Amino acid sequence: MKRSAVLLFLATTLTASPMMAQTSAPQPVLPEALRWFSPPNNPLVRGAWMLGAEQDAGAYVFRVALAKNAKLPVHTHPDTRHTTVLSGTLYVGFGDVFDESQMTAVPAGGLYVAPANVAHYLWAKDGEVSYQEVGVGPTATVPLAR
Repeated sequence: MKRSAVLLFLATTLTASPMMAQTSAPQPVLPEALRWFSPPNNPLVRGAWMLGAEQDAGAYVFRVALAKNAKLPVHTHPDTRHTTVLSGTLYVGFGDVFDESQMTAVPAGGLYVAPANVAHYLWAKDGEVSYQEVGVGPTATVPLAR
């Protein structure tokens, strides 16, 4: 029995090795290929799905560009999002009311976490900002009417 298991293992390994050696080249997602969109009534904000989509199950990567002074009002997401600031300084606040005095500056290279269903808001106070969010969908952005 042991010999049969060893032979099966070797046969599987030897036949699988050529397949595993055939790796394809990376398939980059380049900035010029992104499909940017703006939320209704907020042209200072642009977003593009780099990987996945809002309604898809699984990992996603979402890129956002904010013009100077752009604000994202209080909102939540059903999933936890990890956000890395790529350029500029992003001001982030948690809570049900957009309160400029309670915001934290996250500079380029910094990361913050927005837990699932926690109200938060954003501001590109000092200039243009770009950031990237990752999470596991499906996801959504749920504005809070205040």
